[in-house]
Amino acid sequence: MPQTCVVCRLPEREAIDRALVGGEPVRAVASRYVTERGRPISHMAVYRHKDECLPATLVKAQEAAEVANADTLLAQVRTLQARALGILDTAEGTGQLMAALGAIREARGCLELLGKLMGELDERPVVNVTLSAEWHQVRGVLLATLQPYPDARAAVAGALVTLESRNG
Repeated sequence: MPQTCVVCRLPEREAIDRALVGGEPVRAVASRYVTERGRPISHMAVYRHKDECLPATLVKAQEAAEVANADTLLAQVRTLQARALGILDTAEGTGQLMAALGAIREARGCLELLGKLMGELDERPVVNVTLSAEWHQVRGVLLATLQPYPDARAAVAGALVTLESRNG
């Protein structure tokens, strides 16, 4: 069973990680701490911790920061959308139709951005390969190759017809 890192078991692990990330020399960090048994921590133990354990901790911290940033971004877009709708209400109430149209455009833009950020609006291009000349060539070669095997040819042809009918 693998042994747990000496530094990872210490209550001061967070302070050690901060010191290492801050660029403090491994020996200087090691000289300030002792193991749970009261023995000085070797600089090699701190070096191994820095090399093997710290990257995983930093990755988790980066992922948490990205999630927090995404939440902040979503909140900002929702705030902008609410403001645009508020301006729309005010403009409509005062009969300022040009301002109302501008507010509608901005609210629509906020909705579009929210849809993209939340993955509900997919603008990636869709390619239908069954319409290409190359597909018809491959299809012909495939069916011609299966000519000596009528049952397999019929099964493949049926599957291709089903596939092509689903793709328009």
